[in-house]
Amino acid sequence: MNPMLNIAIRAARKAGNIITKGYEQSVSDTQISAKGINDYATAVDKAAEEAIIEVIRKSYPEHSIVGEESGVIKGKNNDVQWIIDPLDGTTNFIKRFPHFAVSIAIRVAGRTEVGVVYDPIRNELFTAVRGKGAKLNEFRLRVNGELRDLTGSIIATGFPFKVTKHQNAHLNMIEVLLKNGVADFRRTGSAALDLAYVAANRLDGYFEIGLKPWDCAAGELIAREAGALVSNFVGGSDYLKSGNLVVGQGRVVKAILTHIQPVLTEDLKN
Repeated sequence: MNPMLNIAIRAARKAGNIITKGYEQSVSDTQISAKGINDYATAVDKAAEEAIIEVIRKSYPEHSIVGEESGVIKGKNNDVQWIIDPLDGTTNFIKRFPHFAVSIAIRVAGRTEVGVVYDPIRNELFTAVRGKGAKLNEFRLRVNGELRDLTGSIIATGFPFKVTKHQNAHLNMIEVLLKNGVADFRRTGSAALDLAYVAANRLDGYFEIGLKPWDCAAGELIAREAGALVSNFVGGSDYLKSGNLVVGQGRVVKAILTHIQPVLTEDLKN
């Protein structure tokens, strides 16, 4: 096993144990703080991130870390960067809606090499190493190519509640996709799991506006290593910078891109 993958899995499972214990507490015992409009963190987020950082630091003290709660922690070797979201789906966790995950990605010289998404409630571990494929637990994942267009497809998305200026564009994208064959949409509250679910063929595609790297860096590698295509809204590859993602098997992504072009605002075309 890739040694960094091994450490990432260990860190994800340790964080998952903290999250599971927190989940079993009553909602009234959960310490919640607001980071912004409709954006929250809990004491569990922070404890899980601290546990991940502790595991990383024991094996790789020189690597840099970017955490959703801690920000950038520079190391002696900034060419290797761990991007971590200790609890992707915090609102679900607060509401005791059992759908959230730990997300850990490792980027080396600007390229994502390892991705881990761990769902502690279902004990599902999604992993990928660049060029080595993707797995769910020990089962290899491969996106099927059965769909020739959007007809009958199930597509996941997430509403841009942190960037309200994009809400109308997002609703227009949903409308145009429904008119062109999409059977239904899923809005689960965890980008990391949406991406992993595309890899596992639980979803046919996924798109979202304005994600942060810790939301999607691990999941997009898992999807790509399972054979999915990942792009921004105009077919480009700078989606980690813009946070605008379209993911799915090739024909699904091509169809989504074709249909959303007329309703994109100018600031979503980069």
